[in-house]
Amino acid sequence: MPVLDQDPSKDSGGSDGLPKLPLPALKDTLDMYLRCMKHLLTEEHFNKTKITVEQFGAPGGVGELLQSKLEERRENKANWVYEYWLNDMYLNNRLSLPVNSSPVMVFPQQNFRAPIDSLRFAAHLISGVLEYKTLLDARALPVDYARGQLAGTPLCMEQYYRLFTSYRLPGPERDTLVAQESSVMPEPEHIIVACKNQFFVLDVVINFRRLNERDLLTQLEKIAKMAESEEEQLPPIGLLTSDGRTEWAESRSVLMRESTNRDSLDMIERCLCLVCLDEATGPELSDTTRALLMLHGGGVAKNGGNRWYDKPMQFVIGADGCCGVVCEHSPFEGIVLVQCTEYLLKYMIGSPSKLVRAASVSDLHAPRRLRWKCTPEIHKLLASSADKLQRQVKNLDMNVHKFDDYGKEFIKKQKMSPDAYIQVALQLAYYRCHGRPVSTYESASIRRFQEGRVDNIRSATPEALAFAKAMTDGKPSDAEKMEMLQGAITAQTKYTIQAITGTAIDNHLLGLREIAQELKMEKPEMFKDEAYVICNQFILSTSQVPTTVEMFCCYGPVVPNGYGACYNPQSDHIIFCVSSFRESPQSCSAEFVKCLVQGLLDMRDLCNKFNSSSSTGQKQGQTLETNMQSDKNWQIKVPQRPTDLSKNQQTLPQVVMKTPGQTTMEAQTQTPSQGETQALKNGSKS
Repeated sequence: MPVLDQDPSKDSGGSDGLPKLPLPALKDTLDMYLRCMKHLLTEEHFNKTKITVEQFGAPGGVGELLQSKLEERRENKANWVYEYWLNDMYLNNRLSLPVNSSPVMVFPQQNFRAPIDSLRFAAHLISGVLEYKTLLDARALPVDYARGQLAGTPLCMEQYYRLFTSYRLPGPERDTLVAQESSVMPEPEHIIVACKNQFFVLDVVINFRRLNERDLLTQLEKIAKMAESEEEQLPPIGLLTSDGRTEWAESRSVLMRESTNRDSLDMIERCLCLVCLDEATGPELSDTTRALLMLHGGGVAKNGGNRWYDKPMQFVIGADGCCGVVCEHSPFEGIVLVQCTEYLLKYMIGSPSKLVRAASVSDLHAPRRLRWKCTPEIHKLLASSADKLQRQVKNLDMNVHKFDDYGKEFIKKQKMSPDAYIQVALQLAYYRCHGRPVSTYESASIRRFQEGRVDNIRSATPEALAFAKAMTDGKPSDAEKMEMLQGAITAQTKYTIQAITGTAIDNHLLGLREIAQELKMEKPEMFKDEAYVICNQFILSTSQVPTTVEMFCCYGPVVPNGYGACYNPQSDHIIFCVSSFRESPQSCSAEFVKCLVQGLLDMRDLCNKFNSSSSTGQKQGQTLETNMQSDKNWQIKVPQRPTDLSKNQQTLPQVVMKTPGQTTMEAQTQTPSQGETQALKNGSKS
């Protein structure tokens, strides 16, 4: 697991005792905004932007008015930015969820030797889900505590309790994050099993009693047999959920005209999670192939219709051993997905499959197939959704690369933060590929505060650019390059601390923009300025997602000409998942990885040269304690931003365990796409 101190207190669900998210001083944010943008703009453009920003922040001006309104909002809300952030990051975004928003975790390749093996794996996994759900229902999940900077700070746990109780409902202009409220007499809990594009209701609690693993396997076998019936085959309605959010909202309205469809939608929307039993897709199952299959299912010809993207947790179990989790990102960050996923895989290792006959629920009724009444209009909508998903499949360029020349242990020996070091390497790679710096997103957890989600670490610092230029031009001496590397890491560290303590600029700027709109004011000039668009066009969207189980996270780019770069640092290697879009002539995942690998090798050589020439063991500049990474972003992914045995043997997941305490704590699989960035994307994609 990530490095988390945990206290098995029952009072783990609320935000009681946590401070409110601070509101940064207006001047501090505006000054930092100019510093972050100066080297990303032409001199002429920057001078215009500087005037606009100064006017916004002038005494008695619009900035001070909006700041005072945010101060009032902070007094009256548990978290002054949460609603603004949730809408802007996710619910207002009209792009489709697969690739554009939903990160995935890719499990170790499983070795299923017979069809029953994948069903055994599924039954075992479902048992783990039910165990974890029991902890959540009892509010018995240990409280997470921060490590590194501000060590010992308790963290907000609310995101965990949305894992199996929420649903993203599509809307014509804005989606709704629906949280299910428990009632005095709750209906029996169920999951939805997707198999051959059909959906089945699997009750996991019958007569107030949880199904054991043998019963679960029996029911899954029935589902697999029912799905084989060709005369019962229904259209792949799940494809509609892969469409743009406005299009899916319209399609859902059409479905809702029929009572049969309303019942099926209700069962899906209220389920704990989905288990997707995928068909085998082909012989080649490289890391890259498995990542692609998790992200989009391979399109309509493969398993693209065997999904329901609005549910937060979809566990994918392929007959060919391609397994993982697809995550709808709006309810929670990557840390929550990682913690849950690692719990499940460790449960499957530590709790042998219980397939002995004991205390089974007698007379189990066959699981119910969900029915759909499909008009010609729905068939037309399905065809359109299928075409768009297929375009996404063709467009996504993914490269999963295991860099094994060194890992985070080497970086720690240089007295450098592994996360800051890798972020600087990503800046160097982009500069070598494209000859310029770009706005970069690395999410930082703000769970120290009530209802805290994330803010952005702006990794494209002037210091990182100076280092990238020095390493590319080759003119400075090694000592000068080393000094620049240390300067870049120091700058990255300083901004990280600002972000995790709630004083970064992105959430604050968003709040100022949104409160102006709430007050029905004309949009301030600062937010009309092209610099603000550039500021929020995250061409490089990055996320650290360390794991203690051999799996990885990945996600797609957030702009048409951008890269998604998710990384999982281990002791002696680093897994990089780099994505881009083939339709963009400006990006290429393989080229980026090539530049990244060369940059990492060059940085290692620089460190080795410097160390060998420094016999006095001189201090290598200001560095960051290694545990500091625990406050960085690692999503899951995080994330963002990614089996075995024959008939009478139990199926064990093929998982390699890492020693705990090796990873960072709060990375988030974030796939940010804010405001104007979304508009840019919508204008570039159909």
